[in-house]
Amino acid sequence: MIVNTVEAIEVIRKRTDLVPEIALVLGSGLGNLADALTDVVTIASSDLPGYPQSTVEGHSGSLLFGRLEGRDVLFLKGRVHFYEGYDIQEVVFPISLIARLGIRNLLVTNAAGGSNPSFLPGTIMFIEDHINFGFANPLIGHPGDGPRFPDMSAPYDRDWIADARDIATGLQIRTAVGTYFWTPGPSYETPAEVRAYRTLGADAIGMSTVPEVTAARYYGLRVLGISTITNKAAGISPTALSHAEVLEVGQTVRHDLEKLIRGIVKHL
Repeated sequence: MIVNTVEAIEVIRKRTDLVPEIALVLGSGLGNLADALTDVVTIASSDLPGYPQSTVEGHSGSLLFGRLEGRDVLFLKGRVHFYEGYDIQEVVFPISLIARLGIRNLLVTNAAGGSNPSFLPGTIMFIEDHINFGFANPLIGHPGDGPRFPDMSAPYDRDWIADARDIATGLQIRTAVGTYFWTPGPSYETPAEVRAYRTLGADAIGMSTVPEVTAARYYGLRVLGISTITNKAAGISPTALSHAEVLEVGQTVRHDLEKLIRGIVKHL
């Protein structure tokens, strides 16, 4: 995979020489977590050559280098999605940038619909595996500087999941574990599609994360994924789905999720 990040890295290194221990991709409704950072250096994504700009409400674009729970971290606010019309390799530009900055740990978060009937809105789910139903892979094309056929038998680090679940238990935060199902969006799924996806093994359905994780594993990053179940999927939910609902539920679970992420970073 060839993604040119040279000019973007030059801009960043004029502002900071920090090499964070972990990068966090903040999903819908989590942007306020960045307020907890100290010693912050903020770089607008629009200042970085090649960096795609989000067009979605709740995804303002910036990179924040700073300190959280005694660790050097990088927060990415404003992820872009395949449905916004970007090329799939543009979608994973931030992940290429993370890897080439020397960061080795990646925590990705997202909002997702619950196709598992037992996952109520507000459930925090650790992603143990995913299904690519977007039928797009950022590794298609020239192989670049990574493996041509990267192993995806454990895209989400199992030991990190176990440690994170222990942290959640210690904080008295209930969590679940499941499979994340990626669709390209932007329309929500039909009830028939949800039934089909559930049959295929989907516990949560969303429109992000899988391309990012695929790229991260290509670069050899250790990955932890967290989905916030913000609504029941179509056919399970008794009401129509809306992005406003996604943001609203994201805010109700925000306190527990922020506390959990702090604990994960602290015990990295």
